[in-house]
Amino acid sequence: MSHRPPEAERLPALAEPGGELDRLLRDGVRTVGAGAVWAVGDAGGTLGGGSHGVLGQGPYVELVPGPDTLYDLASLTKIVALWPCAGVLRQSGRLPLDEPLGRWWQPAAGHPSGTVTVRQLLAHTAGMLPRTRFERRYGRDLAAIRAGVIAAPLHREPGAAVEYTDRAAVLLTYLVEDLGGAPLDRLAARWVWRPLGMADTRYGPLDTAATARTAPTEYEESVGAHLRGVVHDPSARLLGGVSGNAGAFSTTRDLARFLTALLAPPPQLPWGEAWITESLREQTGGLAPARGLSWLYAPGTEPAEGTFVHYGFTGTGIWVSRRLGRWALLLTNKVHYDRTTQPLTDLRNAFRRAVFG
Repeated sequence: MSHRPPEAERLPALAEPGGELDRLLRDGVRTVGAGAVWAVGDAGGTLGGGSHGVLGQGPYVELVPGPDTLYDLASLTKIVALWPCAGVLRQSGRLPLDEPLGRWWQPAAGHPSGTVTVRQLLAHTAGMLPRTRFERRYGRDLAAIRAGVIAAPLHREPGAAVEYTDRAAVLLTYLVEDLGGAPLDRLAARWVWRPLGMADTRYGPLDTAATARTAPTEYEESVGAHLRGVVHDPSARLLGGVSGNAGAFSTTRDLARFLTALLAPPPQLPWGEAWITESLREQTGGLAPARGLSWLYAPGTEPAEGTFVHYGFTGTGIWVSRRLGRWALLLTNKVHYDRTTQPLTDLRNAFRRAVFG
């Protein structure tokens, strides 16, 4: 029996080789200046996809992206690792969403972070400092960074504004690891990636074989080369490569499995239907920009449309709409070339309009 609702019937035609989406991406990567891999699908799986351009400059100019190309997900790590792990803890009764942290998580007691809730952290309304600057503030010792993040002053009153910050994800990483009894990479593999058959998805640094199929990111002065197989995000790199804010690598084929599961959660998934439903609704109390839990309502859409997105700084993006029963992904390594964002923003918005309206 097909999982596809009637309103999804237009999607296969859009996704055909040489079809509207393929042409859009072909023309778009010329403007963006970075190669891209894309895919769209529904609750039944992938309906179509493709790739255009090359993986980079210099030694990478002969390499083309494909469904098995590993991309540094950057902030998509928040979605494919941290968010579902929080969901496992929530659904098992170990993670209160609305009790201030200081009342039930001893490390936060007596600190400003003790006044915020998990819901506020996931919705980016906790009022945490907007920038990480971990090394400058706390040095390189991991214990000192953890203590500094937990004890840091708040930027504003919790619940007063929506302000996206990696600090929320790092604080949640410490919390999830404490409650889960293991580092985040092990929890994500156990609860998320292995159950969904996401065999490519992992934290770096990557081994030689995996690095050979990884899209390079930005030139790093300290190593005298483009980063490849090593996390681009400096905060996650400082934290050893494993963090809730960044650090994971994945492929189109794995992310397709993940996004399909959001529309048709396997019954054995420990962060399944209830967590997905709760997360993919408005959680910011009318504040703008409207967000769910971890997810952002797609720019250019209204919350009632129910189209959610999350981006990664390296040039990645994923979208999902349970109302329309469809998902999409677009992976680039834009930072390999430069940090000019407008061409990629324009392409992302055009891609979203084509797939979701």
